[in-house]
Amino acid sequence: MDTSHPILFFDGVCNLCNGAVQFILKHDRRGELRFASLQSDIAEELLPRYGIDPKDLNSVVLYQKGKVYTRSTSVLKTLELMGGPLSYLAIFGIIPRQIRDFFYNYVSHHRYNWFGKRENCMLPRPEWKTRFLEG
Repeated sequence: MDTSHPILFFDGVCNLCNGAVQFILKHDRRGELRFASLQSDIAEELLPRYGIDPKDLNSVVLYQKGKVYTRSTSVLKTLELMGGPLSYLAIFGIIPRQIRDFFYNYVSHHRYNWFGKRENCMLPRPEWKTRFLEG
């Protein structure tokens, strides 16, 4: 498994999460981020090593250089990695994590009701296929 790039693990059946991944793919100036669903074999293999249960679909998880970030911190780190103007949103990291995560958890709890969910994980466009880790 190639872990040389940052990997964003997301709920593959969540419409909000899939929309966010597509947004990131369109705006990621550096092109370094890789993606895998939390339902993937890769998540099952890698995340437990860091104390993360991949069956807990309530948080996106960012893996980067042997560290994992969850909830609002994973979002802010992802924005930072994208480069360009969106990376400046990482300034919201000055807000205490407990406050950021309160709002993150609220959206996470309601995301299926608000945005719906798919029966199966998203299939990436052909031009994005190399950015998705399989397995």
